[in-house]
Amino acid sequence: MNQIKHTLTVAVRSKLRLGEVERLIRKHRIIVPPPTRHTLIKMCEEGIFETVGDRPTRLGWLVFEESFWQWARGLDEGGEQL
Repeated sequence: MNQIKHTLTVAVRSKLRLGEVERLIRKHRIIVPPPTRHTLIKMCEEGIFETVGDRPTRLGWLVFEESFWQWARGLDEGGEQL
């Protein structure tokens, strides 16, 4: 029973596919016009977005959700640029 409780309490970090990142940028009008897919891939490769691994998975690039929102907030604060 203790093992089941421990398994259920492990925190899982939410991940977004790059297509979802694009959709959120458009929906919330974070940058208009939105960056191209090529630019977003470059941002993953340069470490601007925290990703699962250092290259695309079989599902493509997976970006940790909190790193995406941190980047978006940083734009308002004059932080990281494209």
